[in-house]
Amino acid sequence: MQRTAVVWVVYTMTNSPFLIGVTLFAELFPSFLFSIPGGVAADRYDRHKIIKITQILSIIQSVLMAVMVLTGHTTVWAILSLSVILGIINAFDVPARQALVHEVVADPADLPNAIALTTAMASLAQLLGPVLSGIVLSLFGAAVCFFFNAASFGCVMLSLVLMKLPDAPPRNKDKKVLAEFAEGLAYLRQTPNIGWMIVLLALMSLLVLPFNTVLPVFAKDIFKGNASTYGLINGFIGAGAVAGTIFLASRKPGAALKKIMFISSILMGIGMICFSQVRNFQIAMFFAVLAGFGSMALFTVSNITAQSESAPHMRGRVIGILLMALFGMNPLGSLLVGAISERIGAPTTMLAEGIIAIVITLLFGRFLLNRSVTPVKIDLMTEEVEEQVKESYP
Repeated sequence: MQRTAVVWVVYTMTNSPFLIGVTLFAELFPSFLFSIPGGVAADRYDRHKIIKITQILSIIQSVLMAVMVLTGHTTVWAILSLSVILGIINAFDVPARQALVHEVVADPADLPNAIALTTAMASLAQLLGPVLSGIVLSLFGAAVCFFFNAASFGCVMLSLVLMKLPDAPPRNKDKKVLAEFAEGLAYLRQTPNIGWMIVLLALMSLLVLPFNTVLPVFAKDIFKGNASTYGLINGFIGAGAVAGTIFLASRKPGAALKKIMFISSILMGIGMICFSQVRNFQIAMFFAVLAGFGSMALFTVSNITAQSESAPHMRGRVIGILLMALFGMNPLGSLLVGAISERIGAPTTMLAEGIIAIVITLLFGRFLLNRSVTPVKIDLMTEEVEEQVKESYP
């Protein structure tokens, strides 16, 4: 809800697609910069406590945003500053939250489905949040959206307090942060099934996934709508994302997830191409669903692969590097897409992104369709790889 409100406020203030990209950059790029310490912290410290701290800080950030809008002191630089703060918070919150799933799920065989269901809940929020925020923006204004967002963090905090978890095992805290991060990179070189997946996600995050940067332009200028229209577009994209994650969560263990990723990425590209050219709102929403399905399947499969195939003591760092690929490339892509769309227009920009999505998918086709790749293993790291990592970074 908050991101939708922030983007709409910035666009209505400036009418600039480029500044939308700057706003998304301000929130996402700090998550990239701090993803190294965030991933290491998830391996070093109690993940449950980390998430509690991040929720409290998120509540404070949302309340400050609401008060700023309510008192009429809304400025672009203030919005950008608070967005940067939220990005830093997320850099520590997301790795700890993702890695905590392993402590909650008792049976490792259920892990891929649990990860997919966790992503489904996030997708459901993506579905309902923009729709609700569009309605609230139209009826009550942005300040109420930010207060609702603060309340949502309070609900998460309550659920964390009620959770009963075993005591966190002792973790090694002797090494320096950069040394532990270097171990993570060395580990990925020895596990190409995860490494190539992260490279693919990075390319998509830079060149394709920032298509949401131009959505306010479609809502206001192409479809001649308002904040509710913008919320509906995001809602249909979220509906596709929910469908994608539920579909993945329902797959049996050992399913060909990378083949699903190949097909869904092609569908995402087709959805973006058609959405960019269709001027009938109802028909465009069908293609928005396709784009949402593909984009969420891309992240979900990457997330399942990274978590399921990484060793327990490396998991936080692997997730941190995965988030670097997402949060590092996505904001840069938002700047790029925002700048290009001001020159060639939002429809042409999204058309190009859809074509690029298909090209990247085909380039990685051999990797995604290769059946000889070792199937998903839960919490396993070969002794050979472990020894090589230890020898490389004593």
